Amino acid sequence: MRLDALGERICIMGPSNSGKSTLAQAIARARGLPVVHLDQLHHLPDTDWQPRPQREFAALHDAAITAAEWVIEGNYSLLLPRRLDRATGFILLDVATSVGLYRYVRRCWFDHERHGALEGGRDSVKWDMIRHIMVATRSNRRRYRGMFASIQLPKVRLAPRTAVSDFYRANGLHR
Repeated sequence: MRLDALGERICIMGPSNSGKSTLAQAIARARGLPVVHLDQLHHLPDTDWQPRPQREFAALHDAAITAAEWVIEGNYSLLLPRRLDRATGFILLDVATSVGLYRYVRRCWFDHERHGALEGGRDSVKWDMIRHIMVATRSNRRRYRGMFASIQLPKVRLAPRTAVSDFYRANGLHR
């Protein structure tokens, strides 16, 4: 699918460490759209990924989606219906769990200036996150696939990993 078919408000979802932030940044650069990283709205800056109060996060989320144009990446399923009501297109990244685990470890050890990083935060390998990637990702992936089928927007599911590279290439995107 051509990127232009997704419109000016694109929602990107996928398992942890599937490349959502990197894809959002590439689309934002190519299309001149502002990018919103939901992890940055959900967590307090200058912390070790401490969540904001739910009401505060919801208010920041709702303010972000009222903009005329955006690329939003992140899951936060409780707020997804609001996002989809405003979205003009949807991308689901569906990469293997092993890819997500590799990317998590790599970003914690090497990618200190990564897209979507928490301001003032520091990524470190955490057992809870490894367990989340290994266990929760499998059930989330099934849930996302079911949800994808019901979304009535222009949409694209990128799986396997080669499909992601093909999408970048076909749309002139750069990491």
